Amino acid sequence: MSSIAGNDPAGAAAPVRVMLCDDSLAARAAFTRVLEADPAVRVVARAGDGRAALSAVAAMAPEERPEVVLLDLEMPVMDGMTVLPLLLRTEPRPQVIVASALTQRGAAVTMAALRAGASDYVPKPSAAAGGINDPVFRAELLAKVKGWGRMRRGRTTGAPAMPAVAAPRPVRAAGRGAAQVLAIGCSTGGPQALAALVRALRPVPPVPVVVVQHMPAGFTAMLADHLGRLGVLPVAEAVDRERLLPGRLYLAPGDRHLVVERGAEGLVARLTEDPPVNFCRPAVDPMLESLVRCCGGGVLAAILTGMGSDGLAGCRAVAAAGGTVLAQDEASSVVWGMPGAVARAGLAEALLPPEALAERIGQQAWSREATLAGARA
Repeated sequence: MSSIAGNDPAGAAAPVRVMLCDDSLAARAAFTRVLEADPAVRVVARAGDGRAALSAVAAMAPEERPEVVLLDLEMPVMDGMTVLPLLLRTEPRPQVIVASALTQRGAAVTMAALRAGASDYVPKPSAAAGGINDPVFRAELLAKVKGWGRMRRGRTTGAPAMPAVAAPRPVRAAGRGAAQVLAIGCSTGGPQALAALVRALRPVPPVPVVVVQHMPAGFTAMLADHLGRLGVLPVAEAVDRERLLPGRLYLAPGDRHLVVERGAEGLVARLTEDPPVNFCRPAVDPMLESLVRCCGGGVLAAILTGMGSDGLAGCRAVAAAGGTVLAQDEASSVVWGMPGAVARAGLAEALLPPEALAERIGQQAWSREATLAGARA
């Protein structure tokens, strides 16, 4: 059995308890098959609308209540947005993952749910992509359910969400220059980690901030709006051939790689439809590798929670050029895949939760040219 709690003495924790709330009986059955194929997950309740979900939770003993709720947003009787705050007031409080359609409206409602307290989201795959049986979707769903279940247990018990991991030896490249750009990469669990980092980002870096979050087309525009509402710095999806201005955050659009070139007046965004890298488009590696070509050792890279190892090759290039690599720590990561790969390779100079990463970024030395450009912008 897979372990999901670092403080389990036998090394095998009890399965994550999950409730499915979806008005489609077929969807509930399909989600149950996917989740219970993993012995680390157990579906303890199913409901066809929000009111039925609340009744099911109320009828259960506190120690048997769901730790994770997979919540459809469009349902009769009581929809997902209505029941969400009510679920979050139940004790013990569950982690809620919302499921939404791959549409512009679905993306907007999803971001509203994240602002209302949902932990994460899963976009419902289309039938053309294999539906719920699509292996990529299944892997992402299970990673999020198990990851947020582990995070919820850590929060409820007060114990560390994962065992402590020793920080790798700091990388100190000779002749390091000051940073000219901040680059962030993230995937599973990334929207909340990214929001936490941006919210704590003081002072705002006097350089462009470029971000790759693995996300479908349509969702990234809503994520940009979500991050912009934090009021820390202007946020937008990157536009092909636009100049990247200091003190602004540019998010790679879904289904497009974001790479950076140096133009006559500074850094310029380029969007490409090149093949996926690490099975992803956008991907972190092409962004980081392009920044090294433009800025050499003037790249500050931060890798947040996510499945897989996207960002590892790019961080190798950043470190080899004399740049700085930071990574999210294991305890605060929903999935310690991407940051873990960077840490195990000895590339990360610090392993910290998002808020502490923001503080570390705030202490960074920026290039004089970047600081002057920031003052003019």
